[in-house]
Amino acid sequence: MTTSLPVEHGAEPTGTEDNYLTCDRGIKSWIFTLDHKRIGVMYLIFTMGSFLLGGVFALLLRTELLTPQKTIMDADTYNQMFTLHGAVMVFLFIIPGIPAAMGNFVLPIMLGAKDMAFPRLNLASLYLYVLGAVFAVLAIAMGGVDTGWTFYTPYSTETNTAVIPMTIGAFILGFSSVFTGINFIVTVQKLRPKGMTWFKMPLMLWSLYATAIIQILATPVLGITLLLLIIERALGVGIFDPALGGDPVLYQHFFWFYSHPAVYIMILPAMGIISEIISPFSRKHIFGYTFIAFSSIAIALLSFLVWGHHMFTSTQSPLASTIFSALTFSVAIPSAVKVFNWLATMFRGRLVLKTPMLWVLGFIFLFGIGGLTGLFLGALATDIHVHDTYFVVAHFHYTMFGGPVMAMMGGLFYWWPKFFGRMYKENWGRLSALLVFTGFNLTFFPQFIMGIRGMPRRYFNYPEKFEIFHQLSTIGSYVLAFGFLVVFFTLVHSLFRGKKAPANPWGSATLEWRCPSPPPHENFIEPPLVTDPYDFSILEYDEASDCYHLKPSAKLAEDGEVA
Repeated sequence: MTTSLPVEHGAEPTGTEDNYLTCDRGIKSWIFTLDHKRIGVMYLIFTMGSFLLGGVFALLLRTELLTPQKTIMDADTYNQMFTLHGAVMVFLFIIPGIPAAMGNFVLPIMLGAKDMAFPRLNLASLYLYVLGAVFAVLAIAMGGVDTGWTFYTPYSTETNTAVIPMTIGAFILGFSSVFTGINFIVTVQKLRPKGMTWFKMPLMLWSLYATAIIQILATPVLGITLLLLIIERALGVGIFDPALGGDPVLYQHFFWFYSHPAVYIMILPAMGIISEIISPFSRKHIFGYTFIAFSSIAIALLSFLVWGHHMFTSTQSPLASTIFSALTFSVAIPSAVKVFNWLATMFRGRLVLKTPMLWVLGFIFLFGIGGLTGLFLGALATDIHVHDTYFVVAHFHYTMFGGPVMAMMGGLFYWWPKFFGRMYKENWGRLSALLVFTGFNLTFFPQFIMGIRGMPRRYFNYPEKFEIFHQLSTIGSYVLAFGFLVVFFTLVHSLFRGKKAPANPWGSATLEWRCPSPPPHENFIEPPLVTDPYDFSILEYDEASDCYHLKPSAKLAEDGEVA
């Protein structure tokens, strides 16, 4: 199989050469590859497999909660199900999903580079991810874990379930995250081509750079915390156990000092995807580029200052709670800056409602609800009332699912032609977005009402007055699952029956659309022409090839910019 390669400046395809999917097809060539694109594809496969596993756990949970009493499992199994659902989704899917999978694939191409700065370190991060996943699966095989995905003490130091294998797995996954972060920072710092200044980078790269800062600075705190938990369980050292002179609340401080920044490890790359999709599908230059770029860095820095809002009902002092409440409101500002700039980009734009854009619109709506309810939880008075209720569950999922997962699906449909060189059925893609959006809201919006009315989270049985809300949530979860089945069918079908993708089907101006679909092994033959990544005036549509190309008038000036 052959594919076209770009000529001068990476503008037009010509000639033939095997692409990264077809050269060296053996399994061994994939296992030992240093190609960032293959590593990204393998990350995508593993994270999607984790998403499937975590989704099965979620469906089992919702099925059990269909009735107020026991439905399909006992209480101990239920505790293990929600622990495994949370741990798999957070540590194996959402945190590595966008940075490691999509970031690995698109970051070097968006820079116009051949690969990551450290290809071997990149492969090592994948190996560590797989090793950490093996320990997580081992924990499941040894009877599971019933502590909740946060592994809170004192229960995590007292339970007889497989806490140590699961926390060892999370510890190893942390190293994988740090390696990825180091690679992203060095690649962006050192491999930018001539003409690509900081303020000519696509906003996706700003998001990945800010994410890498959090990965490097915050992840070691989680690693040390889990290591201390393992030492206490294995050796009986008094770190978190009050009977041995420890403090269980100290664990919460350590855990959330990492885990609240980790929220933005999940959200920031998602925001980068939204910025990349919303501009070409609005046919407008992104509004407020500089503000969106700096807001990514602001989020990364402020995220380290707000962990205490998870602990308003602990032994924390009123003064500390007041300070953390104020800081929580402040971190909402840069997120709001992004949302308002996205809306301004769409305002009076020529909206193209293709599948990626539908996922983007779903993201803005759902993440908006998640952000708004986050303000309720940041206020001391309302947080005390709804703490540890289903209101928190709904807020968490509107933020963590309505944010990263909706954006990741949008990015997957957006870059799928670039990943695999095949187009999918547009109507099926739109249907999948509609089903997921509908199923998600039916699943989680009733939980806000339950939480306000006092339904505590994580309970196996519940009063009958909440039954209708749980039933609606369970029906919604089935619709949601069906929506993702349509996603899976649409994308897999395209691999076998989809038409060949052109180099630039969406009319995007960033550099990854200047190379063929899928890209050759080293991405570009010639250094691509560096332009404003959101300037669509340099492109023209070719109806014969159903593809966008650089205009003939686009010349390379001496400084590497368009004359």
